[in-house]
Amino acid sequence: MENVGQLFQDFTNIKVGVIGDVMLDTYLWGGVDRISPEAPVPIVSVSKKEQRIGGAGNVALNLQSLGAQAFVISMTGEDDDAVCLNQLFANKGIDTNYILRSNHRITTNKTRIISRNQQMMRLDAEITNDLSETEQENLLSNFRAFVENEKPQIVILEDYNKGVLTEMVIKEVIAICKEHEVLTAVDPKRKNFFAYQGVDIFKPNLKEVKEALNLISASPELPVLKDIHEALRLQLHHYISFITLSEKGVFYQHGESANIIPSHIRNIADVSGAGDTVIAVASLVYAVRKNVHLMAEIANIAGGLVCEQVGTAAISKMALLHECELLLS
Repeated sequence: MENVGQLFQDFTNIKVGVIGDVMLDTYLWGGVDRISPEAPVPIVSVSKKEQRIGGAGNVALNLQSLGAQAFVISMTGEDDDAVCLNQLFANKGIDTNYILRSNHRITTNKTRIISRNQQMMRLDAEITNDLSETEQENLLSNFRAFVENEKPQIVILEDYNKGVLTEMVIKEVIAICKEHEVLTAVDPKRKNFFAYQGVDIFKPNLKEVKEALNLISASPELPVLKDIHEALRLQLHHYISFITLSEKGVFYQHGESANIIPSHIRNIADVSGAGDTVIAVASLVYAVRKNVHLMAEIANIAGGLVCEQVGTAAISKMALLHECELLLS
């Protein structure tokens, strides 16, 4: 039986790089009492504004919350939202020395307007074009400096299709990691799904896999999922498939070892950010123990736990430890 307490203590020895699309999540909370006289839309009387770390930054936030040392490698705009985001990172102790700014881009900011705990509207300010060639070269130069200076145990590529993880960046990041014997984990999106050749952990959700492999239907059953792993492996030559199955739990396959771990019963409040928590926890557990089954078990518990909170939120180390001791004993 794994000593979960010792495992969680060992997280503090791990350095993790997160490269990908960082963003700001803005929440405007308020009440609606009347309809606008100018147009048939509700007037929201804003009572609270909150800004949180989103996107790839939320993965770093989860890592830091679990006691690891997280570094973010990304590119933002040269704007007020970048200043705000960097301040939020600093408040959480997340290293931002390897974030670049570009005056050709804006920092992604997703603003959610919420009334009576219901999202009424979302406003997205962003540029999703790929980084220019010069920006890509600068980012890769920063990434190489990060790996050589900090000597991380694992790097997470966190793709939100906002233009930071281009095919060239993905290929070079994986090559640099292989050169320095650094583990790689990927949370992919559709656009560059098959660009992540040779990574250690490949973590899509089932919907993304079905779209990428053009599967009309794929039931979350072991024989079907094993076939999916084989189809992915033929194209990616990766080490571990780790597929989230929504309310059905998670599937993993590593060599001939494959399993579905069912989810635990939860009061689901919000699924946003659950994937960020799952990849963060899975990467940490694997970096510490190299145990794929344990990685899947704990990441599955973490994904369920974080869904009990509204909005993107980092996992609580103590809550996760308590839950693991309860469910894995």
